[in-house]
Amino acid sequence: MLALRTSRAPSLCYRSLHRPAARTPHRRTAFARLLTTMSAQTVEITVPKTGRKIQVPTGLFINNEFVSSVDSKETIETINPATEEVICSVVAGSAADIDRAVAAARTAFKTTWGKNVTGVERSRLINKLADLIERDAQELAELETLNNGKPVRIARDFDIGDSVSCLRYYAGWADKIAGQSLEVDNKNKIAFTRHDPIGVCGQIIPWNYPINMWSWKVAPALAVGCTIVMKPSEITPLTALKLSELIVEAGFPPGVVNTVPSLGSVGGAALSSHMDVDKVAFTGSTVTGRKIMEAASKSNLKKISLELGGKSPHIIFESADLDQAANWAALGILYNTGQDCTAGSRLFVQESIYDKFMPILVSKAQQLVVTDGFDEKASGGPVVSKIQYDKIFKYIGIGKEQGAKCLFGGVKRQGKGYFVDPTIFTDVTPEMKIFQDEIFGPVLSVTKFKTEEEAVAHANNTTYGLGAGLHSNDANQCMRVANELEAGTVWVNQYNLLYNNVPFGGKKQSGIGRELGSYALEEYTSVKAVQWNFGEKLDFPF
Repeated sequence: MLALRTSRAPSLCYRSLHRPAARTPHRRTAFARLLTTMSAQTVEITVPKTGRKIQVPTGLFINNEFVSSVDSKETIETINPATEEVICSVVAGSAADIDRAVAAARTAFKTTWGKNVTGVERSRLINKLADLIERDAQELAELETLNNGKPVRIARDFDIGDSVSCLRYYAGWADKIAGQSLEVDNKNKIAFTRHDPIGVCGQIIPWNYPINMWSWKVAPALAVGCTIVMKPSEITPLTALKLSELIVEAGFPPGVVNTVPSLGSVGGAALSSHMDVDKVAFTGSTVTGRKIMEAASKSNLKKISLELGGKSPHIIFESADLDQAANWAALGILYNTGQDCTAGSRLFVQESIYDKFMPILVSKAQQLVVTDGFDEKASGGPVVSKIQYDKIFKYIGIGKEQGAKCLFGGVKRQGKGYFVDPTIFTDVTPEMKIFQDEIFGPVLSVTKFKTEEEAVAHANNTTYGLGAGLHSNDANQCMRVANELEAGTVWVNQYNLLYNNVPFGGKKQSGIGRELGSYALEEYTSVKAVQWNFGEKLDFPF
C-alpha cells in the first residue's frame, strides 16, 4: 500500500506534574548502558552505493538490552536482494527466548507501563520516538533498501515518512482513551466503562514494509499502554533491530518493547500459543494467519487481529478519465514491485474502451524504472528474496501455459539480483490460476467486461476481500459499485492510498480486525464495565 504521510503532525504541549524530574539523565544512562551491551552484538555494515557505515545490532532485544539466545546458536542470514550477497547474520531466537521476552513484557506491564503511566507520558515518549526516527530517516532508509530492496527514495519519503506520522497520530490518542458513563438508576447507581490495555502483545510483521508495519503495530499498542514482543520477518529483521536502539534512546522503560528475530515456525508459533500473551497481531499470508488463529484458540483464546492476503479487483468503467485510470492501475500493481497485500492484481476493463485503454496502460508500465534501490531514478527495486522471485516466475509460466496472453514483460533478466519487470497478461479468465491466486509481484491480469453487473460479479469472485478500486465519472455508478464490492477498503478514482486516521483491514479470508484510525485502538484494549451501587440496600433472604 502507498501510505501517505500527513502534512501536519498533532501540535501537543506536555506539562505534567507526574513527569519524573530525573528522566533525562536516566534516559541517557540507559542509552549509554545499551551502547555498552551492544559491543559484542553489533556489526558494522558499509552501504556500497553511499559509503555510509551503519552499526547494526544483531542480538535479541530484551529488557532494553541486546543479548544472546539462552539456548540456541542458530543465526539468520540477511541477503541483499539486488546483489544476492549476504549482508550479515543475526541471532535466531528460540521458544525459550520468546518466554524471556514475554516475561520482560509482563513485568513492564505490571510495573512501569500499562496502568502505571499516564497517557500524557505515553504520548511524550511516542512523540520522542517519532522525532528520533525522523532524525535517522536517511540511515534507516538505506538499511531498509539493503535488506528489502525497495528504492531509498520511497523507503525514506513514504515508508518512513508515514511511520513518523503514524507514531505522532497515535501519540495524540494516548491521553484520550475514554469510556462511557451509563445511566442505570440516577438515585442509587451508576455504571461506567473503562478501556483497559489488553496486556502483553505479540506482534508479527512481514517483509514487504518492515518499518511501516512496525509503526502500524507498535503505535496503537503503546498509545493505550500495552507492552510488546515484536517478531520481525526473518527475511528483513535489520531495521526492527535498529529501531530497538531508538526505543531506549527515547526513554521507554525496559521490557515495554522487545524484539526477537526468529523463524516464523519458531518465534511466531511460540507467541501464538503462549499462555501469557494476551493478544497477537499479524500481517502476512492467509495460510499463516490460519495457523495463528488455531494456536490462539488452542492456548488461552488470546485476542487476534489478522491482516492477510488479497487478490484485489480494480475496475475501469467507460466514463473514466483513461489516462488517470491508467496511472492508478499501474501504481496499484507496480508500487513496491507488486509486493503489496492490496495490489490491484485483477484489472477489469469495460469492453467499449478496452482497445483504447490498454496501449495507455502499457506505456505507463514501460516508463517504470526497476533497478537497484540506490538509484534515485528507481521507482521499483528487486523483489525481496529468491523464494519470492521463483514464485512469481512460476505463476508467469502458469499464466502462459493456461492460455493468457503475455502482453508485456514476463521475461527473466540476465545477471545478479531478484529483479522482476512489470508483466501484463490479457485474455485472463476466472478459472486461471493467475486470476485466483495471490502472486505478490508485479503481475497484472486483465479481463474485459460488458456490464456493471458483470464487473461486480468478477470482482467479488475471490476468497479475499482486502481492497478494491473503481474508476468512473458517473457519481451514481460510483456509489452503487462501492456499495456492492466485498472489500474492507474501496478506492474510487484512486488506488492504494492509505491515511493514518482511516481504518484498514479485510473481509472474508483477508483477515480480522482493523489497523489505523481510532479503530486500531480497539484491537489493543478490553472494555470493563464498572457498576457502582451507592444507595440501594439489599434485603435478605431474597
